[in-house]
Amino acid sequence: MRGFRPQGLRAARKAAELKVADLARLARIGVATIERWEAGSTSPQIDKLAAVAKVLTVEIDELIDIPADQRFPGDWRNLIGLTQPQLGAQAGLDTSTVGRIERGETDLTDKTAVPLAAALGIDVAELRASHERARNRPAGTPA
Repeated sequence: MRGFRPQGLRAARKAAELKVADLARLARIGVATIERWEAGSTSPQIDKLAAVAKVLTVEIDELIDIPADQRFPGDWRNLIGLTQPQLGAQAGLDTSTVGRIERGETDLTDKTAVPLAAALGIDVAELRASHERARNRPAGTPA
């Protein structure tokens, strides 16, 4: 996940005065998973990170740091804690369409931009700008 901050997760957990085992139990995630996230050896799935953020009573943007002018469409989705299927359901689009848009592999039409922007809680212009960044990213850069 782009912009995931293992140190932010560790700091939030410590501020909540929770041991890894307690956070894992309360978020219904494996202890080893939380340990790998905090070590930076793996990156979380957004739905799992959203569960952890809820337990820690922090906003997801405290655990993910990507400046607004560098965000891709998938970053906006992650910041509100949605998976691609969840975003697609809210926007009335299928998951594969959401994925292609996030990766910049397809055009962003008004038919897709308007409901996606509404579901993401951002302006259509911001969605279009983030989509253009995804389309123009260097080869090999994850979207």
